[in-house]
Amino acid sequence: MRKLELHWQILIGMLLGILFGFLMTQVTWGKDFVGDWIQPFGTIFVKLLKLIAIPLILASLIKGISDLKDISKFRNIGVRTIIIYIATTVVAITIGLVLVNIIKPGEGISEETITKLTDTYASDSGVTSKMEEASRQKGAGPLKFLEDMVPDNALAAMTDNSLMLQVIFFAIFLGISMLLIGEKDAKPLKKFFDSLNDVVLKMVDLIMLSAPYAVFALLAGVVVSSSNPELLLALLKYAGVVVLGLALMIVFYSIVVSTFTRYNPLTFLSKMSPAQLLAFSTSSSAATLPVTMERVEEHIGVDKEVSSFVLPVGATINMDGTSLYQGVAAVFIAQALAFDLTLANQLTIVLTALLASIGSAAVPGAGMVMLVIVLESIGFPQDKLAIGLALIFAVDRPLDMCRTVVNVTGDATVAMMVAKSVGKLGKPKVKNWDDNYDKVK
Repeated sequence: MRKLELHWQILIGMLLGILFGFLMTQVTWGKDFVGDWIQPFGTIFVKLLKLIAIPLILASLIKGISDLKDISKFRNIGVRTIIIYIATTVVAITIGLVLVNIIKPGEGISEETITKLTDTYASDSGVTSKMEEASRQKGAGPLKFLEDMVPDNALAAMTDNSLMLQVIFFAIFLGISMLLIGEKDAKPLKKFFDSLNDVVLKMVDLIMLSAPYAVFALLAGVVVSSSNPELLLALLKYAGVVVLGLALMIVFYSIVVSTFTRYNPLTFLSKMSPAQLLAFSTSSSAATLPVTMERVEEHIGVDKEVSSFVLPVGATINMDGTSLYQGVAAVFIAQALAFDLTLANQLTIVLTALLASIGSAAVPGAGMVMLVIVLESIGFPQDKLAIGLALIFAVDRPLDMCRTVVNVTGDATVAMMVAKSVGKLGKPKVKNWDDNYDKVK
């Protein structure tokens, strides 16, 4: 009997998790049972992915740079990466703004629903914490994000996944320094990082063996902790606009992949589906990064010289799905609360969402923090900010799951484009977890 491919196993796990979670909501003890006995397995899986994220970035980026043997190649890769990421983010925000202005989901929200959502979520700790974090970020200087990129302690940066940019900076600095001391002197250190990279990728393969069971646990936990179904239904039109925009971004990526790299877009989506499904389940680009790198390198054929830089940077600064959501959410809130938006306001949304995405962490819920910054940039009344966030808080988690899929797909698309432009898109070389098992068993 032929074994099901990984993406089908994960998809079955997701569907069973949703069904099981729904069944558990029908019994009084269901939520506690899932929280105590099912969800911890999903949490362990996410922790394992986060555990290897920093070592993988460090090893693969240093290996990638040290393999270049020419700093100018790295400069070419870096400049192209940033330009393409900015371009795709602008496209995403524009798609979101066009859809929300055409469909106008905010005009269908009744005063009764607004009041109910406000009473339910305005004082929620999730909303207040996002506003406090946004206030802290907004109070920082214009070059604060550059300052935050440079660590004062490399080891401390490696202990915190939210400091991924600092790890990337250190890895680039170390990799370039290895190039400058010459191949002979750098060889012992290079061999260490080459070996570390292979070991961490093998850890990815081992962790992925439990992926179908982990997404079952994660999705069951999401379903039993979901908000009031009536409130979710009231926001269906808004959620539909966001999901439609995200779907159009996937179409955009497919067109780009097809025209620019001459790669079959259906094959591309099929190869990336395990990473996309995990992104949906975890709502975190950072947690999904090890799997994204494994799929792009081994299954699509992007050279490590490219993927080791493009993907970690993308997981940190490229948030196309989140940026699209910013545009839709900001205009939706303005429509629902009768706040008139001018053309200048909407252009401000594009610029602010673009800049906010660069400094935002690749963790669940970061989009809400960015949204506060975007709303404040267009002069949205401070006393209505909590109400605005409360309007969309009920559907934020499922939409966060969807937009993380787009973020990860965007990272992979840009990696392919950059690789193609520098002649580093080759044939896939798939490695399995048990390739050397016969030698050690």
